[in-house]
Amino acid sequence: MIVPAIRTLNLSKRYGSTDALSDLNLEIRPGEVFGFLGPNGAGKTTTIRLLLGLIQPTGGRAEIFGLDCHRSSMEVHRRITYVPGEAGLWPTLTGEETLHLLGRIHGRIDEAYRDVLIQRFQLDSSRKIRAYSKGNRQKVVLIASLMARPDLLILDEPTSGLDPLMEHEFRHSVDEARERGQTVFLSSHILSEVEALCDRVGILRQGRLIEMGTLSDMRHLSVKTLEATFNGEIPDLSKIPGLKSIRQDGRRVSVQVKGSMKPLLEVLADAQVTDLTSREPSLEELFLSLYGDGKDLEANDASAGR
Repeated sequence: MIVPAIRTLNLSKRYGSTDALSDLNLEIRPGEVFGFLGPNGAGKTTTIRLLLGLIQPTGGRAEIFGLDCHRSSMEVHRRITYVPGEAGLWPTLTGEETLHLLGRIHGRIDEAYRDVLIQRFQLDSSRKIRAYSKGNRQKVVLIASLMARPDLLILDEPTSGLDPLMEHEFRHSVDEARERGQTVFLSSHILSEVEALCDRVGILRQGRLIEMGTLSDMRHLSVKTLEATFNGEIPDLSKIPGLKSIRQDGRRVSVQVKGSMKPLLEVLADAQVTDLTSREPSLEELFLSLYGDGKDLEANDASAGR
């Protein structure tokens, strides 16, 4: 029987009268890259703190490779590395000294791979941490995490401060980790990053897991987008059932359809359509279909746990 890399059983955390996390049930396979999504206040950071054993659950249980995250935190930490979105490092040390120290703390590093990562992320490791930009400090913690070749990487907004070129190198590094059989737990606000990297995605809302699966599993949550270009008069589409929005740009009309496309296609069949395209929603569109126009995000920030 394969032991899950991460398993949570009704994992819950309560702060006073606020449920920061409620009955979270996850099972993440070894070698999987799992995306963890949700707005600020949804419970992502609370979940990560529970996995790291930094806080004690109010209810339920969290396990990493079969070990209780709270009771066996020392053994758990030998098999994981963690990258926060804000790196707190020693300002008087150089990048090289910091990597050496972090490697000693973890207990193992792949020195050859460390050198590859320093080149890949274009890090001047001779400079002191206090002279680094936010992006360069983030490179240090990414390199430190990756060079240990852990069984599980827990990444919380790992590309914060990185430019697009370095984001690409980060994705390359995650792909390498997957090829080696390492597990990656990725919490990110960059939806394109999650879409490009993750085998499955879980979405939190107000401390509760509301959806989990592959992107293809979750396509049903959102509308389909259909775009049509007309040669003649553009028909009135406003009364067609299932349309969520209609946008017109010259002779081209874009509509979002939830449910059957048959009523729309029947209208278009009688019009002078010269081009017609339909596409599946992106992860960002799936996310927006769950959270609407942003009002829910504000409500979550105000009322949910961190």
